[in-house]
Amino acid sequence: MKYIVLLADGMPDYPIEELGNKTPLEAAHTPNMDFMAREGSVGMVNTVPDGMSPGSDVCNLSILGYDPRKYYTGRAPFEAANMGIKLAEGDIPFRCNLVTLGNDRTVMDDFSAGHVSTEDAAGLISFLDERLGNEEFKFYPGKSYRHIMVWKGGNEKLKCTPPHDISGQEIKGYLPQGGRADILNDLMNRSQGIIKEYVGTHNGDLKANSIWLWGQGRVPVMPTMKERFGITGSVIAAVDLMKGIGIFAGLTPIDVPGATGYVDTNYEGKAEYALNELKDKDFVYLHVESPDESGHNGSVELKVRSIEDFDRRVVGNILKGMKVFPEYRILLVSDHRTPIALRTHSAEPVPFAIYPPLEGIEGGECFSERVVEKSKFFVPEGHKLIELLLGN
Repeated sequence: MKYIVLLADGMPDYPIEELGNKTPLEAAHTPNMDFMAREGSVGMVNTVPDGMSPGSDVCNLSILGYDPRKYYTGRAPFEAANMGIKLAEGDIPFRCNLVTLGNDRTVMDDFSAGHVSTEDAAGLISFLDERLGNEEFKFYPGKSYRHIMVWKGGNEKLKCTPPHDISGQEIKGYLPQGGRADILNDLMNRSQGIIKEYVGTHNGDLKANSIWLWGQGRVPVMPTMKERFGITGSVIAAVDLMKGIGIFAGLTPIDVPGATGYVDTNYEGKAEYALNELKDKDFVYLHVESPDESGHNGSVELKVRSIEDFDRRVVGNILKGMKVFPEYRILLVSDHRTPIALRTHSAEPVPFAIYPPLEGIEGGECFSERVVEKSKFFVPEGHKLIELLLGN
């Protein structure tokens, strides 16, 4: 049996007036996802345990079958793992965003610094490490706006806010808080002058003007998918977070040329590489970031487009390609909602579809929030959804 998870990050939404009170998923042309809903089984799943934030880290742990209440320590350790950063005891990694602050650096204008290119960001992070790095702090370049800062002997018990949660808002009330938070705030303030110097001498087009530190945590201890379910597998994603979670789960991270984590990502390549991995392995987790990024940007047009691209260029190709295997099962799901109206994540349950159908679980007329919400099937603990997929 071959298993594949097709995860469209942040795809579910709320009804939008300019779409005739439809959600982007309802407005989009999605024949392949609709086929999976009609001919398969549908339901709703709660991916966010009570009291936890609906971050992609928490929600994807749930979908992969790991109870976040037991295994979640923070976002940055997962990203550091995929970047090959070796963490010693007492090291606390932080996510280090390149951001654009506006209104005299008091407002979060853009959490992605204009989706800065990986190449431009690498030079800037290297320059920041030369000026801010020392025996206590080290900066590591990642992809686009997503990077890592490691604080040796640091404090992980701080309140830090994801920058995509405060788009367009004053940053004053969301700066790091708690013991030794003044050290992080000082780093962020000092970074602004250093970035200004770098931009002035290296690249006048860079929109970044500050770093933003968040997502800290200690290295988690997790059993692998092989140990838990006796299966081998791979993870296909553009972002370090998802590949890092996969590494801790014992999955092989696969690099797909042209995978960007945005609407211009290589959808066909992800599908092609996933099918190739399944020739020798049991399981693939295929993650597409673009609907989430579109939601954070507040773009209705881009979100509808990203959903249609996901349906045609990923789901459609996977449905065709899986037919070469005698037995297979496909899970279509999102980790959380990223509503256009909020421009950040929300914690409501999300729809899922499994094809071919599971005995006793009905399908729906199409794949949408309102249709699937009518389903009688609900998984209250997200980390148990994978047991349905695997037939346990």
